[in-house]
Amino acid sequence: MSVPRLTGEGRATALLVSVGAGVAVVFALHAALPPEFAQMIVGPPANFPFTIHAAEWLAFFVGLGELFVRLRSAGSELAELDRNYLPHDRQVALQIGKNLEDYYRRVRESETADVRFLPRLIQRIIRQYHGSRSIDQAHSLLNSSLELFMHEIDLRYSMLRYTAWVIPSLGFIGTVVGIAGALRKAGAIDPTQMADNILGRLTTDLGVAFDTTMLALALSMVLVFLMHLVQGREEAALNRIAQYCTDNLIIRFYKD
Repeated sequence: MSVPRLTGEGRATALLVSVGAGVAVVFALHAALPPEFAQMIVGPPANFPFTIHAAEWLAFFVGLGELFVRLRSAGSELAELDRNYLPHDRQVALQIGKNLEDYYRRVRESETADVRFLPRLIQRIIRQYHGSRSIDQAHSLLNSSLELFMHEIDLRYSMLRYTAWVIPSLGFIGTVVGIAGALRKAGAIDPTQMADNILGRLTTDLGVAFDTTMLALALSMVLVFLMHLVQGREEAALNRIAQYCTDNLIIRFYKD
């Protein structure tokens, strides 16, 4: 089917756009901020743009791109509810051999039949009921399918969780590298130089080192917060889908 291919292309496009946006923001911050603030946010000018700060920004924007994909996916799942797969008239009963097969065929012929949660769930429940003639078994299948779908949603956030872990890790790496560089400079300084000179040079290097951790923690806090919001939206969409199937499918099964 075409939908999985388009979904993959959309994710690749989001990745490219997010990386491009990250690069643009890094250069914009470097150009717009005063030197002392630019050093804190995007790294020392001598090493720009190849700084730990820039790597943190790029990872952050990659995470934002993935969040955008997940947000669009949640919207697409909710949009399935407007396709009218099932009757909304409370007086309509679903019976094998009368109208149930027609509704199954309508769902099966949808372009999202094997992609989105709602058509997948409707097909499973109808097949189960058609084979067992048991409403209880159909309801049990609904519950077990919801657990699997919830796990499927959670798996989709594995890369985002990794990105949220990578950002502070980059910050700590930057701090370690900065401290190591400051210690190397301290060992190379002539002991006959003024102590104030030595202290000033070391504190500047150490300040840059700790800036990477500060920036990383701030970016990861924002990313994790947004991740929880978007994941909550996906889970809420799944809950609405479950309610839709209960109200318009399970309780409408009718046996002669």
